[in-house]
Amino acid sequence: MNSEKRQSTYKIIMLILLTAVITFIITSSVLYNTIGDSSTKYILSNKTSIGEKFEYYKSFIEKHYIGEIDDQEMFESAIKGYFEGLGDPYSEFITKEEMQDYMADATGKYVGIGIYITSNTKTNQLLILSPMKGSPAEEAGLKAGDIILKIEGKEYTGEQLTEATNVLKAEEGTKVKLEILREEKTFEVEVERKSIKVSHIESSIKENNIGYIQISTFDDGCYKEFLENYNSLKEQKIQSLIIDLRNNGGGIVEEAINIADMFTTKDSTLLITIGKAGTEEEITKAKKAKEIDIPVVILVNENTASASEILTAAIKENNENTVHVVGKTTYGKGVIQSIFTLTDGSGIKLTTNEYYTPKHNVINKVGIKPDYEVDVPEGETQYTITEENDTQLKKALEILK
Repeated sequence: MNSEKRQSTYKIIMLILLTAVITFIITSSVLYNTIGDSSTKYILSNKTSIGEKFEYYKSFIEKHYIGEIDDQEMFESAIKGYFEGLGDPYSEFITKEEMQDYMADATGKYVGIGIYITSNTKTNQLLILSPMKGSPAEEAGLKAGDIILKIEGKEYTGEQLTEATNVLKAEEGTKVKLEILREEKTFEVEVERKSIKVSHIESSIKENNIGYIQISTFDDGCYKEFLENYNSLKEQKIQSLIIDLRNNGGGIVEEAINIADMFTTKDSTLLITIGKAGTEEEITKAKKAKEIDIPVVILVNENTASASEILTAAIKENNENTVHVVGKTTYGKGVIQSIFTLTDGSGIKLTTNEYYTPKHNVINKVGIKPDYEVDVPEGETQYTITEENDTQLKKALEILK
């Protein structure tokens, strides 16, 4: 009896296995025949052009996909992916809609919540560098150092900085819900979008007639604001100057160059750039006589990048004896992006140049090392520190006294 049961069980198992094998063969055959559809008479190879490959995949999707197809969205996604294939975090395709927002940002006028955000490369999160003064973000209680986890219930990573920034902008008067991480605690906050006019400069006078100018970003008009603020301080008889570039992620290079020109003698080298391999160096020189000839301290930190590093190097290397750099080694973004506007309104942001300091020092992935390396106090961060506890600012004041 036991032998008959074993034989019966064995037959059942074999039948199940046989059925599974036949199913696998049939499924595989169907899948193979679908992908290798002979009706297209098309074989992809390394010699097939990009355009031909694109047309093949397009026709393949149109033939087999059961959902709706938005050709424009498919095209834009394909082009974005093509640029992502460069592996360059600074180069990207910008759609017509995104281009409008991008140019609005560059001029310092847009509708949003009023925050400076960046991608934290260490944690791959969206980090708030600071809310703009008087902005909806500041009124809602957002602070420097906050992490944005979700926008309208959707999670965003540091790699999605552009996408997240675009979501934060919308029609004036609408509200956006954010999930924030602060000091290991999460909470939600709703912020109303308003028309924002960015102020790039803040200035004041510290003890001993020391002028202080903080530059938050190098957007369009930054040089003009800097000049106005400096002239105001000059009228108040400042004897020296602190330029605070901490958390300044850059912006328009020309704005930084125009400011650097104020601190250097005519024909001094301000910037050296090199384009695609084989191209000659391009040297940018000061056009005017030196306008500012007083002792200067430049404050920098890990988030001082791009145009901020250009300004720091230009002023420092042309004034070795009267200019000091205080803080932490800068970010090290020594490449420049050019913006190309296409006829359909879309755009391309592409890394086209690497730049070097006036003394031909490399900045990209190296940064600028300060003359005085100063940490913020333990338990503090450069985002939340108060002036009372700001050891970097205190060091700058000590040097200029």
